[in-house]
Amino acid sequence: MDTRELHTPCTIVPPYLLVRLAKLDDPRFAQAAAAARASLLRDSQIRELRGGAHPFPYSGARPLPARTPGESDRTISDAGGQERLPGRRVRAEGAPAGSDQAVNEAYDGLGATQNLFWTQFGRDSIDGNGLPMDATVHYGKQYDNAFWDGERMVFGDGDGQVFTRFTISPSVIGHELTHGVTQFTANLNYQGQSGAINESISDVFGALVEQHLKNQSTAEASWLIGEGLFTDQVEGVALRSMKAPGTAYNDDVLGKDPQPDTMAGYVETEDDNGGVHLNSGIPNRAFYLVADALGGNAWETPGHIWYDTLTGGALTSTSDFAAFAAATTDTAARLYGTGGAAHDAVMRAWATVGVVAAIPSPVPQQPAPPAPPSRPGVPPPPE
Repeated sequence: MDTRELHTPCTIVPPYLLVRLAKLDDPRFAQAAAAARASLLRDSQIRELRGGAHPFPYSGARPLPARTPGESDRTISDAGGQERLPGRRVRAEGAPAGSDQAVNEAYDGLGATQNLFWTQFGRDSIDGNGLPMDATVHYGKQYDNAFWDGERMVFGDGDGQVFTRFTISPSVIGHELTHGVTQFTANLNYQGQSGAINESISDVFGALVEQHLKNQSTAEASWLIGEGLFTDQVEGVALRSMKAPGTAYNDDVLGKDPQPDTMAGYVETEDDNGGVHLNSGIPNRAFYLVADALGGNAWETPGHIWYDTLTGGALTSTSDFAAFAAATTDTAARLYGTGGAAHDAVMRAWATVGVVAAIPSPVPQQPAPPAPPSRPGVPPPPE
């Protein structure tokens, strides 16, 4: 697959939420409204600037160092409120923590993401080949977003009224870096259903980064994306809920979380790249249902199914929900046996969210094929 595709920067805050904030006519939130308007303009300019192809392989300013596979190679830069990247380098791999919370959170979040992908899936950084992980904090003035621009993570500080700093949530950092993993693998088009799958995969692994970091089981985890981003001036727990899409916020300022949780609520729209942040709630809930049915740690069996589907070549850049459901079902059967608990959980999840027509009858169980040899740094998929 040619990965030299045009890359659309993928922001964590959906444009429809910023549009609502930009239209606020409440003097109490004048600062937030102005910040939202500026952020929307900035996001549109970023999309234009990032219209070129991503340079493969890595062609950053610093050379690739000699390293042991699986080791992190992080650099954090500080934009100092400007909109120029990368900014001033303030922390390199192995340097001690300083007094800047955003720098420390970005550094730790990049490390947590590397740790999940290496220890659980044998993936060495975003590209699978040790790509340095770079981030910039304090981007812009009161910038209400964070994004992966095709080469680095970029974090705003928020407006202070609705949003706080965007480094505060490990799920946000994991989400955005997973856009890079998708870029280097299935390269799903950021439009319509393929774009919603792209967003959902980032939510899935963003949640898994946070759960793995906190050693949380499926039952213990919040399944929230962006928990802690909202200030206490608004009524919202996070940007999205994977467990219950459509319930993450309900507030006079924010409005009501518009994500559907089944195909019955699928949103047809030309906005938001065809509803990528909206309709991602449907595959998000499917993943949660699989994890809930199987129990234990979601990064194990469910995570292996989703990761192997993303990286195994079954998806095309234009795969839709039906194709993704079929691919994850086939992966579950291949890894864990036709008719086994994992295979059944995946089929039932896609039926529950309405991507397939009905919950299928039980499939006679067939044993899983022998596990492939372990990849470096990762055990075989759990039984």
